[in-house]
Amino acid sequence: MNKILSIVLCLSLTLLLPSCKRKKLTEVVEVPLPSAEEKITIGQPDDVTAAEGQFSLAKLPYQYNELQPSIDILTMEVHYSKHYLTYTNNLNKLVAADATLTDLTIEDILKKCDGSNADLKNNAGGYYNHGFFWEGMAPKSGGQPKDTLATVITKDFGSFENFKTQFTDAAEKQFGSGWAWLVLDKTGKLQVTSTPNQDNPLMPKQTIPGTPLLNLDVWEHAYYLDYQYKRKRYIDNFFKVINWKKVSERYEEAIAKK
Repeated sequence: MNKILSIVLCLSLTLLLPSCKRKKLTEVVEVPLPSAEEKITIGQPDDVTAAEGQFSLAKLPYQYNELQPSIDILTMEVHYSKHYLTYTNNLNKLVAADATLTDLTIEDILKKCDGSNADLKNNAGGYYNHGFFWEGMAPKSGGQPKDTLATVITKDFGSFENFKTQFTDAAEKQFGSGWAWLVLDKTGKLQVTSTPNQDNPLMPKQTIPGTPLLNLDVWEHAYYLDYQYKRKRYIDNFFKVINWKKVSERYEEAIAKK
């Protein structure tokens, strides 16, 4: 009997030991420390150049960090040196392959973008819209327009605050990617509108056609790194960097052509 008990005990210990050993090994497994965070290098706007072609990049009239805190430095760098550069290079390839577009201005090309050539429409729009957007902002700006433009905004919208509300609504309610615009329509009246994707008011078949004076990019790449889903906050902060002097110059030029 004692011999049988001894055999049973030995077998039990043999079965239990691997289990204990496995448990012990599991408990002492070390988790490696995360590697050092990768450094992000921010370049300079002047270092960005498009491939040779009919259209060159619009020079960014400020450094990437100069619109902070309204637009952060990384968003500006990626937006200008990646997204805008890609539209520019793609447009130049399309123009080089179509002799009917040679020597046309970007405005004339946009007026031909009726949707029959989606690639041309998207890339010509992306090129124009972004260049226009950069110049409509400036460091230490914002506030309200002055002189003639201020008077016209009050006449056509009732007040600057009414204009701001309409423009904000157009930007916030644009479903998905697109733009909000202040335009001078064909009757000489200021209006607010929005366009999807890379459309703009110079293209045919737009809801409110006209001469662009101001635009705001509401594609996610324009704000998501800093604002995530809070588009309204991005729109509110855009009003702190609007270059009203430039917008006024655009208005005077548009009126002079009528």
